Order: sequence, then structure tokens, then C-alpha cells
Amino acid sequence: MCGLAGVARIGGQDLGPETDGLLNRLTDILHHRGPDECEVLRQGPVGLAFTRLSLVDPEDGSQPLVSDDGQLVLIANGEIYNHKELASALPSDVRLSTGSDCEVLLYLYRRHGMDFLRDVRGMFAVVLWDRARRRLVLARDRFGIKPLYYHQNDERIVLSSEIKGLFADPATPRRFDWAKALAVPSLAAAPRFSAPEPCTWFEGVTSVPAATIQCIDLQDGSSTRHRYWELPSEPEESGDARHLTERYAELLEASVRDCATADTELGLFLSGGVDSAAVLALAREQLGEVHTFTALSGGTRENGDAESSDRLARELGVHNHQVVFGPQDVPTADEWARLVWLTETPMTGPEVYYKHELHRFARQERPELRGMLLGAASDEFNGGYSGEVGTDWASFLHSVEGMSRATWHDQEPMLRHWWTPSGSFIDSRALRELTGRAHDAYTEYLGSEYRKIQQYNVWHEDRTAAGSGVEARVPFLDHRLVELVATVPEHLRPELLWNKRILRDSVRGWVPSWVAEREKVPFFYGPGTGHAYRMLVRLMKRDGRELVNRALSAPGAETFLDADAIGAALTGFGDGYTDAASVEILMGVVNMGLLAGMAAQPPTLSDLSAGPVRTALPHGVHPVTGTEEQFAAAVVHPYTPDQVPVVSEALLVLSDAEGTCYLANEGQIEFEVEPKAPILRVVRCIDGEATLAKVLSEAGVALSDVGDELDALLGQRLISFDD
Repeated sequence: MCGLAGVARIGGQDLGPETDGLLNRLTDILHHRGPDECEVLRQGPVGLAFTRLSLVDPEDGSQPLVSDDGQLVLIANGEIYNHKELASALPSDVRLSTGSDCEVLLYLYRRHGMDFLRDVRGMFAVVLWDRARRRLVLARDRFGIKPLYYHQNDERIVLSSEIKGLFADPATPRRFDWAKALAVPSLAAAPRFSAPEPCTWFEGVTSVPAATIQCIDLQDGSSTRHRYWELPSEPEESGDARHLTERYAELLEASVRDCATADTELGLFLSGGVDSAAVLALAREQLGEVHTFTALSGGTRENGDAESSDRLARELGVHNHQVVFGPQDVPTADEWARLVWLTETPMTGPEVYYKHELHRFARQERPELRGMLLGAASDEFNGGYSGEVGTDWASFLHSVEGMSRATWHDQEPMLRHWWTPSGSFIDSRALRELTGRAHDAYTEYLGSEYRKIQQYNVWHEDRTAAGSGVEARVPFLDHRLVELVATVPEHLRPELLWNKRILRDSVRGWVPSWVAEREKVPFFYGPGTGHAYRMLVRLMKRDGRELVNRALSAPGAETFLDADAIGAALTGFGDGYTDAASVEILMGVVNMGLLAGMAAQPPTLSDLSAGPVRTALPHGVHPVTGTEEQFAAAVVHPYTPDQVPVVSEALLVLSDAEGTCYLANEGQIEFEVEPKAPILRVVRCIDGEATLAKVLSEAGVALSDVGDELDALLGQRLISFDD
């Protein structure tokens, strides 16, 4: 991973020495992306800045790279996995002068022009200065794993791996784009397909599209784009399930082998599911000693991720660091603002926070670690979400059809009237043709997932890793793998793509059967979600709602944000366990305000504190063993045994003639419980003076038996705990 930046003058004139200050500021801003080395080059109308994180050929991989005739200059971020194969096919008179995996790109471009990335396999962002043609060539990998942004006016173009770098140039607007941001469906959790183009969130900022080569003529500033890859949209009609599964296994093994190649230490995020388990099983022999990192929170303990990761690491004989996120661990306003500025997206939420903290811990624990293997982006193409929106393949497709209709209704609102709940006299295929939509809703769905990973997945994976000087590597985004699953014949989709069957069957023999068949659980959604949402609520309420007040004072907030509604929502959430999805939506709204404020007066990332690095469970202590009561209280539940529980006056215990008991909130029944339920004994023993430990002892109940019920009562504010 590296940081790329530059500035180029339009109109033919050379840059002057005054540009050096801007180039040096750019290297400072992107230092976290490349802490090992920085270089600046000013040549004619182009100035380039490069910061390096050394993973391949640390001694001989400096950039910029220059062709043997001096006509091509290149800086690149990422890895070219098949660089040796590509180099062997170059003309015999080409002699590569470094061990850099990116140098081969110079000669591929010289030989093939706009087709130079056709056979390249990897993740990359490229800036190439073609001196002879006086043009700047910008390009990104097929999935946009590596970022590249620019701002262009009539006089110059400035570019950077991160948006904050563009703000170093006074001519770049420093305004959050409220209108475009509010039109992003996923930010409001709308059940729609992803927008055609990723939103960059800021006015005047453009992202070089994934799978695209963009040429900018520095004589007149004109620009052309060449798309060198498309997500396949036509299913293959050949092949059976067994053949496709075997082929998937071969490709996954090859992809992991590519991603696990480095001259420095690599780690792995281990979630306990089949995705990261498969990557670990394939990578461990190549890497030898490998350290894995798992988020240990109330949510991951409740959904089984923490236990599964611990068990798998022990069975495979690797190190597993269970990094603790306790119920009292809430970032400060400054720490959260820094995270939002690092990620540059209002879609910063619990998942992003956890991963950022895992990277920080990993880099402190293993100072030589430079890369992290991830199981990310498997669900998007392997049918990982099918079981979340359907009970079988047919119901999954029905849900997908609904999302498709809702999306094109937004785009063609006048046609909405011909589609009603009771049916329509107009054929749905004809309506689709009028909108130019594909007839295959599943293909539309895959296209939406392809765009979603650019807007959210690879965006935050890049930034959370880069913040700690780490490169994120994503084996499941090998384009050969994605092409295979995208072209599975329609009649084989239920067999291979329901519940990730193609992946589960392909990894048999590599991972224990229990993890191959373990049901998918989201990183923090589903069981245990309330623990993460409670953290967000406490964050927004912390220190007199400081974070929210910052957001409300940002440019544009007075126009776009409803301060009264935000305040009322925070009050309504209470202080306890909550599962309301609107918590995350509100967090996105607050993040928009934070970005608007920081864009207007861009802070220096290195001046912002990320807070203390977290700790992990001591060696030999496991998520489900040891002192269970203390562990559960410290990590899972937002209270400790020595705190005193207090029953709200609104709590009433009722019963009917059959003996069934109810817990009511001001007369409104909230919970139905059995007459001998342990939680009833606990409630009756609470006197407002005894500690929770004493109450549990008097009731003859273990915390593990009533923890979920106590969480629920806390969320309803029917009980509270002293501080």
C-alpha cells in the first residue's frame, strides 16, 4: 500500500518551483499510507508525490518508476500479483531495473497502449505520465480496491489517494456535497439497488472509476475513458455443479496464494465464519507463523463469532488475539471525528470502528506487520445474503425482484402506477423494457453488489488499514472468482449460490466441517446488534452531546439537518441496550455534519488523537472459559456485578388467571414470562441497595441465565444501574 498524489498543469506550460511546497504537503498528508519512504518528482507540467509502504522488495522498490527511454514515469499503489508472468512475456530487449512488481506496467503500456491492463491481475491505482504524448494516464483495478481521486479546473488537475489530500490545494472546493449524499440509498437504509456511480461526498471531487483507464490531455484538459473490464452479465450454459465447485476451489487457492505473497509479515482478520477460515487454511502453510485478530464484543460473543474464531485458531495451530470491546468502551468525540476524517465517508459505523481498532492493535502487537488478509467481499457474490432476505432461493429472488422494481420506480416514477399490489394489466417484462432494465433481476442484483463494494466495502477496508500503515488484501476479489460465480447457469444458481454453497463445498478438506457449514452471521448485525448500537447512542450523548453539536454547527447543517428531531431521537433511544436500526441512520447524519465541518477547515490527521490502543484477552484465556461471570459482565453486559440495580417505578409485574406473568411498562405489557422464570426472582430481589452479585445470589440465579433479559429491561429503562 502506498500514497499517490500529484498536480499537472493544463495548457502546455511547465510547473514552477512554487509547486514543490504543495507536493511536500501532499506527502505529509498521505504519510500514514506510506510511512517507510517518500519521494517527490517535478518534471515539465507534472509533479508527482509518492509515499511507500514496503511489502514487496523493500530494498529495491522505490518510486517513481521511469522507463528505459525516460519517456514514461509511473507511480502505483497496490500489488500486481502476476507481474513475473507478465514480465516474462515482454520483448527480449526489455530489462527491468528493479524488483518492483509495478515496473512491468510501464512496458505493458508502451506495448499495448489503452489495453495495457487487460491481463493484469491485482489491486492497484496507477498514475502514469506519458511525456511524448503529453498526457496523464490514471487507472484503477477492476473492483476499485485501491482509491484515486482528482479535482480538475481549466488550469490544472490535482490528484490523491485520499480526498483529504486534494484539500491541500487551495483551488479545490472544501464543501460537503449534501445534495448528492442525501441521494445515496444505502445511507438511509433504503431497500434499493446501489447507485450507478459511487458518491465521493464532496463537491468537485471525482473518483477514477474502477476497471477504467482515464487519459487526460494536458494540452487542452480533455479527457477520455476506456473501460477494460465489465462484470459478466450473461450466464454460461455449460458446466455442472461439481465442475464449477472444483474450478472455484482452484481459483480461490490461487488467489490466496497471490495475496499471501509478501516480503514482510502478514496477519489475518478471523471472524469465525467460512470466508476468513478458508483464507486462513490456505494461507497458513505459505506464511508459516501467522497471527490472527478477532473483535471480542458483546455482539461477537452473543452471535458465536468470538468462540468460533478461538476454536478454529486452536484447531489450525495459529495465534488468535481476541481484542476486547467492552460495554464501557465508547470513543470520545475527538476520536470518532478522527475516524470519520480518516475514512472520509458518512457510512462510518460500528463495523468500520471495530476494524480500525483491530488494525491499530495488530500494528502495535506486531510492529513488523504490513499487510492484513481479509475474508471480505465473499458474501456479495457467493450468495451470502440470500438467507437474510429469503427462506429459499425462490423467496430470495422474489425479494430481489422487489428491490429491482423499487429502484426503477424511483427512476421512472410515472410507470409506478402500472404496478400495484393486486397486480397489473401490463406485462412486467414490457415495463422493464420501457425502462431499459435487464430481465434478469439476479444479474441486476450482482451489478448492485459490485457497485456497493466500491461505495462501502473496499472504501472503508482501505482507509481503516491505511490509518495504521497496513495494506488490506482481499482474496475474494480476484476477478476470475467473481466471473465464475457471476456466470453460473441460471438452473444451477439455487444449488450453488444459496447460502454460499459453492464456497462451502469447495473448502471441504481445507477447514473443519463445523466451520464450513457454520451459518453466516454478520460482523455485528443480527444477534448482539444492540451492543453496537448502544455504543453509538452513548457516543452521540457523551459529554453533553458534543459530537452532535459539532455536526449541527457545520456549514450546511442549518439547512439540511433538523436539530429538534435529532435531539428528540437521542432522548428516545435512552441509555440502554437498543436494536433500533434508526440509530445507525442517525449516526450517518451526524457523520455528514462532521465531514462538512472538517472539509471547511481540514485538520491534519496526525494532529488528531485516536485514543489508547485496546487490549486483548491474556494468552490462555478463551471467550467461553475462565471466570465466566466476571467475563460476561465485563465484555458482554453493560454493567458489573458490584453495581446496584434499581427497579423503575414504571415496572409492574402482572399475572393472569392461568398463572402466566407479564412485565409491563406503565401498564403496557412488554414481556411475557413463565411464573418460575429466573428473571422474575431477580426482579423481586432488587431492593435498590444490594449489588447485582448479591441479588443474583439471593435469587439463586447465574448471570448467564438472565443476562439477555436484564439487557432488555435496561433497554426499556425498566431497570437502571448506579454509576
